[in-house]
Amino acid sequence: MAADLRGEAAEIPTPDNQPVQLVLTIEQAARRLSIGRTLMYALVSSGEVESVMIGRLRRIPVECLTEYVNRLRKDRTQLPGAA
Repeated sequence: MAADLRGEAAEIPTPDNQPVQLVLTIEQAARRLSIGRTLMYALVSSGEVESVMIGRLRRIPVECLTEYVNRLRKDRTQLPGAA
């Protein structure tokens, strides 16, 4: 499975021909959301942001960050009086 992920990443180049990063460390995920590590750990611990274990390492799939932000946006638009 890991070989498949590496192969897939190599086949999806970014504009500068760098492979797409499929998973992030807690620190990288926190930076992408512009939040601190402590809050990122809390989001993972509460299950609000999904994470996976790769061996002994906890990683955040990039799409899970996108899903989290989309849920936040959806929740905001469903509030009474939201624009």
